[in-house]
Amino acid sequence: MTTVKSLNRTGKLLGALCCVAALSACATAPQTPQIAAKPSLQSMLAQAGSASGTGQKEQAVTLWKQAAVAYPTDKSPWLSIAQTRYEAGQYGDAIINAQEVLVRDPNDTLANSIIAISGLRLSTRSLADLSRQNNLSGSIRTESQDLAKLLRESLGESVLVPPAPAPTPAAAPARGKVAAKKAGGKAKAADSSADPFDALK
Repeated sequence: MTTVKSLNRTGKLLGALCCVAALSACATAPQTPQIAAKPSLQSMLAQAGSASGTGQKEQAVTLWKQAAVAYPTDKSPWLSIAQTRYEAGQYGDAIINAQEVLVRDPNDTLANSIIAISGLRLSTRSLADLSRQNNLSGSIRTESQDLAKLLRESLGESVLVPPAPAPTPAAAPARGKVAAKKAGGKAKAADSSADPFDALK
């Protein structure tokens, strides 16, 4: 009989302990890990700009890429990367990053400019290399001439690279100037029908 009573008490004690353990488990709320707040785009761009300003260009590019991942719809990080790559003469990378800008803003003038100028610089290098190797012939030569013509028309210029200005002649002696002036005045009077823009041609 005493054995049954002691077993009964032990059972009650174990039951009470289980209830206490279950209640304490319920009372303790699961702890959620603290999520760090995402830094603002302005602070990320400022940090990258600071790195770029101190000459740490690659670190700045890394920070701009992090900003681009954190704010995927913003064009600012891509534009900064494209500009940095352009200034470093890495025209292929500049074009790729400028195209990321145009995905977000097709009318961005700076990105379009970076693509156009970088493309021209790469083309110029390649054409110079081909010319040095005497391989600029056939269809490549024809297409290059067509592209140069298109570029001249787009810029409104007759020549892509203007010739160096001619040196100005030395000043004539004072007596020569007077004689030249008189001769010029007689010529103008004699030919009043001459085109006034002839001197500009």
